[in-house]
Amino acid sequence: MNRIYEKVMLVIFVVALLIAVYALYDTWYVFDHANDTSYLKYKPNVVNADGLPEDSPITSDMVGWITIPDTKIDYPIMQGEDNTTYLNIDPYGQFSLSGSIFLDSRNAPDFSDPYSVIYGHHMEYGVMFGALDEYLDESYLQSHKKGQLLVGRDGKVMYELEIFYAASADAKDDYIFDPAKYEELYAFLQEKGLKTDHRILCLSTCAGDASTTRTVVFAYILEN
Repeated sequence: MNRIYEKVMLVIFVVALLIAVYALYDTWYVFDHANDTSYLKYKPNVVNADGLPEDSPITSDMVGWITIPDTKIDYPIMQGEDNTTYLNIDPYGQFSLSGSIFLDSRNAPDFSDPYSVIYGHHMEYGVMFGALDEYLDESYLQSHKKGQLLVGRDGKVMYELEIFYAASADAKDDYIFDPAKYEELYAFLQEKGLKTDHRILCLSTCAGDASTTRTVVFAYILEN
């Protein structure tokens, strides 16, 4: 009986060890893919003034590029047929649990709508949209207000971003997450004493363990 017990315990130990090793590998794999910066060499108007090289592996679903200085936010913006397409697909069109930064499928790809929403996974160490948490601190927001939005695959249209407000929200708040309800959002922002005389961009990511809680950061899209 003792030998049977020892063998059972050994099997349980080995299985537990394998699960732990897989969990560590999976965590490393997801973070490594999220932290991949190889796409930066394809950033429009940075290494190639004519836009992306013809042989760029970034798919044709790319609609722009967002950069916020002094953060790790420097990513191509994708747009799929719906808002699930790029949850687990990277800018190269490959499966990735960290997905892509992507524009709401209901928005105009040229960011001409009064209100546009961009989504990204919340990753550790400020990767992807993990950096948005910092904007809930008003002093951080005031010192990190500037950003840049390049539009289109060629990036020839460029807008400055001015971040002006951040908050926690519920994913069920349609006035935030439905671009068509921008008038309700504008009314909410005006109640906060904020201006709404520019097009507005919202950056959204998950927050904490609550599945419906989101961190949202709002920026004006400024004409040059």
